[in-house]
Amino acid sequence: MDIKQIQDLIRFVSKSGVNEVSIEQENFKITIKTNEAPTYVNATIPAAQQAPLAAAPAPQPVSLPAAAPAAAEAAPAAAEANNYITVKSPMIGTFYRSASPDKPSFVNVGDEISAGSVLCIIEAMKLFNEIESEVSGRIVKVLVDNASPVEYDQPLFLVEPK
Repeated sequence: MDIKQIQDLIRFVSKSGVNEVSIEQENFKITIKTNEAPTYVNATIPAAQQAPLAAAPAPQPVSLPAAAPAAAEAAPAAAEANNYITVKSPMIGTFYRSASPDKPSFVNVGDEISAGSVLCIIEAMKLFNEIESEVSGRIVKVLVDNASPVEYDQPLFLVEPK
């Protein structure tokens, strides 16, 4: 498989909406993963095939700029959350507090919630996923700004359990 075929495969995967594609041949293996995050390409090419590819720059994984602030915010939130339950993001995507800009937020600080209450929406690949509470209690803090990118397992809310 040459670099042109790999690039065509990446374009096809990004347009198709699938999350991951793996191809294995005799001396070649490639895995392409997509999400709202950048596309990562992992390829193992035998030494005989590496020479033609040397002129083309290899795709490099790019880390999201939001990952570092998320880690920095997680430390104070953990110290503050001794008696609180942290509701975390089940996926990578964009966090929204309401169903649309002209609608009110699903929850605000001080609101009482019960298990099954919709807390927010996370958009991933043009799909809007309602995130429901697994606990009953009171919202103490919203840890993410509206329309911000979120990572998997990133804290979203602090809830004081009932």
